[in-house]
Amino acid sequence: MNTALLLIDVQESFRQRSYFRDDPAMSFLARVNPLIEGCRQRGVPVVRVLHVDEPATPDNPFSMESGHVRPLKGLTEFDAGATFIKNRHSALVGTGLSVWLRERGIGRLIVAGIRTEQCCETTTRHASDEGFQVDYVAEATLTFDMQYADGSPLPAADIVARTCAVLKDRFATICTVEEALQRAR
Repeated sequence: MNTALLLIDVQESFRQRSYFRDDPAMSFLARVNPLIEGCRQRGVPVVRVLHVDEPATPDNPFSMESGHVRPLKGLTEFDAGATFIKNRHSALVGTGLSVWLRERGIGRLIVAGIRTEQCCETTTRHASDEGFQVDYVAEATLTFDMQYADGSPLPAADIVARTCAVLKDRFATICTVEEALQRAR
């Protein structure tokens, strides 16, 4: 089965947010870069997905006008098999990505990117519902600490663990970088 890597929202926009921290980002890059390289070596197309939203003003880091909708600093350079701009959580909504994948006979997706529980998880669920097999590479996703409704802390590690638990064997196979590359064809 043909495979593609979906690299979701790995963009400088996040660096502009108050919750962004360099240490977790460096750990993320240390896992996602070998995934990209491994896919390139195997001839697996790497699809770049970038998030853009309103308002279209320079002070919104997710607007094109901000200049921040570009690859995250430290991300390995690569020639994208395709680039899609999305303005929803799922990379498959309104982008033409699903059509692009099907036209190329791609039935397996490797999902990596930013944010673990948001756009990466949503795209994974959507792709599974559309019949794609999904390898979710949690160690090649990045998220940030949050708060519960009562204000108590919700650490990023707990968010990743929860995401893996709800996706595992229902929407995706949870893989390490190495496992995803072994499964890629």
